[in-house]
Amino acid sequence: MRITVFLPIAAALLASCNASPQPGAGAGGALPGNADDNRPFDGITAEETFRFTGTEPFWGGSVAGKSLTYSTPENIDGISFPVERFAGRGGVSWSGVLEGKAFRMTATPGDCSDGMSDRTYPFTVTLMIGEEQRRGCGWTQRQPYSPDQV
Repeated sequence: MRITVFLPIAAALLASCNASPQPGAGAGGALPGNADDNRPFDGITAEETFRFTGTEPFWGGSVAGKSLTYSTPENIDGISFPVERFAGRGGVSWSGVLEGKAFRMTATPGDCSDGMSDRTYPFTVTLMIGEEQRRGCGWTQRQPYSPDQV
């Protein structure tokens, strides 16, 4: 029974990592129309710092290497913890444990709005903390949000 419950969640996560990136997104990895391309997504490299933000509730942070820092207005400095990185065909995911709860975050290429500013971010973020799902946006120095960072 436990496997039956987990399979739809795992299938959804893998499907999002196996989606083809949008043309012109500079995402790397598999290209639309090329089903034989099994290269992992390279739009966010393992060497880059990936930054992310979300609203309602407000949250954000960054991931660099195997360390992710997650912050909220209640904890502006954030909590840092180890994560494992996985590059699928259409995105990147990081997983770890945050305060005893499973933490899974996926970044996929695509225009994203935080709904609070005029910024457009190059990545959409889906975050699961335990059973709670959140959506947000992300960027890197190489692929910043627009209007350009000051």
